[in-house]
Amino acid sequence: MGSFSVWHWIIVLVIVLLVFGTKKLRNIGSDLGGAVKGFKDGMKGGEEKPADAVAPSSQIPADGKTVDVQAKDVNKA
Repeated sequence: MGSFSVWHWIIVLVIVLLVFGTKKLRNIGSDLGGAVKGFKDGMKGGEEKPADAVAPSSQIPADGKTVDVQAKDVNKA
């Protein structure tokens, strides 16, 4: 009673195929495969980013002065 035999699993598989159909199951499989591939690519990309984490020059003001946005807003009020 504790575990299912091979015949139980075959019957469950046949019922799942009848309910969902092969096309739906194929789509679910391809979606799952794409998700796993995306996860792996994300993990590989996460390792490469710290080496490339350099501040772009567009974030540094041309005159070298920093501007405090909050202080500008307070002065306008």
